[in-house]
Amino acid sequence: MKRTVKKPDERRKEIVQAARELFRTKEYDKTTMQELMKKLNIAKGTIYHYFSSKEQLLEAVVADLVDEELKRKKKLMKSRQCINLNALDKFRVLVTTDTMAEENEQILENLHHPGNTIMHTRQLGRYLLKLAPVFAAVFQEGCDQGVFKTEHPLECAEFMLAGFQFLTDVGFYPWNTATLDRRMGAFPSLIEAQLSAPKGAFSFLAE
Repeated sequence: MKRTVKKPDERRKEIVQAARELFRTKEYDKTTMQELMKKLNIAKGTIYHYFSSKEQLLEAVVADLVDEELKRKKKLMKSRQCINLNALDKFRVLVTTDTMAEENEQILENLHHPGNTIMHTRQLGRYLLKLAPVFAAVFQEGCDQGVFKTEHPLECAEFMLAGFQFLTDVGFYPWNTATLDRRMGAFPSLIEAQLSAPKGAFSFLAE
């Protein structure tokens, strides 16, 4: 039988997708590279040609999730559902249809492994770089419509996402419930102030 030779990009994507399936169903400590080799029916050297460790593989999986979320949000903003909405309603759609964490809970939980702290921080940075411009575009649209007022829509988006990701993630620090509730209660009015938005515009965030 003729041996199938896959292009590097195709092979790498195949490995990442298979790892994504494993990390989605198993705890990080209980997942092995050997399982991945067996799942793909490929040699050890093939995997290690692309990824030198399980940590590097997990980082590639999370990066893939972020890229996928970016594509989904961009497509959503151009969809029939959103094309005629005002900026505030578009923001609501962006926030309430965010399923990345929900659908990939176990994968993202793996970032909380003690040995993955640096990776976790890098992925937060990647998330900001990729997703903040999508939110910034909506904020700028709101400014054009007279709903928001800011000279720094991108920075507003960056501070909003970074603050929410860090200050509500018990993987970065074991925040207690009272602290989390206090921050979530203040979050709507803080964004409102940043964007000089109408009073109560973001109250849905506390629901």
